[in-house]
Amino acid sequence: MRAIKVVDYDPFWPRLFAEIRTEISTLLGDLVLSIDHIGSTSVPGLAAKPKIDLDVVTISDDVLPEAIEIVRATDFVFHGDRGEKRWAFTRDREGYGFKLYLCGPDNRAHRQRIRFRDYLRDHPERAKAYADLKRHLAAEADGDWDLYTGGKTAFVSETLRLAEELNRSA
Repeated sequence: MRAIKVVDYDPFWPRLFAEIRTEISTLLGDLVLSIDHIGSTSVPGLAAKPKIDLDVVTISDDVLPEAIEIVRATDFVFHGDRGEKRWAFTRDREGYGFKLYLCGPDNRAHRQRIRFRDYLRDHPERAKAYADLKRHLAAEADGDWDLYTGGKTAFVSETLRLAEELNRSA
């Protein structure tokens, strides 16, 4: 089993995201509506696995097959549809990596990931609690990714609920 490594926030992560955003923007051109830095590396100060997560949102669901084939032709490893019409790709580098998710403009999972990210950015105490949980789970899971991921589910759901309440009261 591969160890689960959660590390302190690295101020270099936004630069890595900017570099990959430029590369993907050039690669996919006018097929792209947005490229968003998501996941824990997108929250300043938050401990994370050293993987830059990004959602690449296409201009329409109709261009997804073309975009998928273009990314597949690069050195990204294709992992297929992760459910909810989100296609996953990874690229590993020495000491860090990228997880790219390709989806259409009305993708529910994408909206939730943005809402979760923004809530953690705006609520540092919640981000700290998430970092503590991830460190605990990584140690407890001992390489069991299902345990690690599953252990975060309730926290993520609760955070999304808090974000929705905040959105309704705004």
